[in-house]
Amino acid sequence: MPASPADLFALLDRLAIPHATTEHEAVFTVAESASVKERIPGGHSKNLFLKDKKGRLFLVTAEAHTPIDLKRLHETLGASGRLSFGSADLLRATLGVEPGSVTPLAVMNDVPASVDVTLDAALMAHPQVNVHPLVNTATTTLAREDLVRFLEATGHPPRILALPKPDGAGGSGDGIPS
Repeated sequence: MPASPADLFALLDRLAIPHATTEHEAVFTVAESASVKERIPGGHSKNLFLKDKKGRLFLVTAEAHTPIDLKRLHETLGASGRLSFGSADLLRATLGVEPGSVTPLAVMNDVPASVDVTLDAALMAHPQVNVHPLVNTATTTLAREDLVRFLEATGHPPRILALPKPDGAGGSGDGIPS
């Protein structure tokens, strides 16, 4: 059975990772989360659960308004060929969350560790980062260093990379689910 938000908070506490959680209406996309971002300071995230043609799994956590060139992302990640989004069933089976609730904190459900985690350098430029606590009806704020520490503690040491941007991309949200 996948971990609950209470299980997550207990793990954060055991790891001595300070965290603050704000409950809010359900949000599924970057655009829908605009009102939430106004109330919670720090870097806000969007998440991509991806797989390559060999079945290797990737979780990319980016700054909410970072445009990402999905056609070139596989090169940055070292994936085998183009990437596709993982199915809802694969997401549930691997990370134990529903679509719209994807979060790097869900790797606590990925045992043994089969998902490669990449954090966007633009997100990690913020001292505080905001992610879902396994559900999309709340946002949990962590120090960026503590997010890395959590990922390492769960067997998912992240890579922090500058993600490829589409040619001529600005900084607006791209409608990719959070």
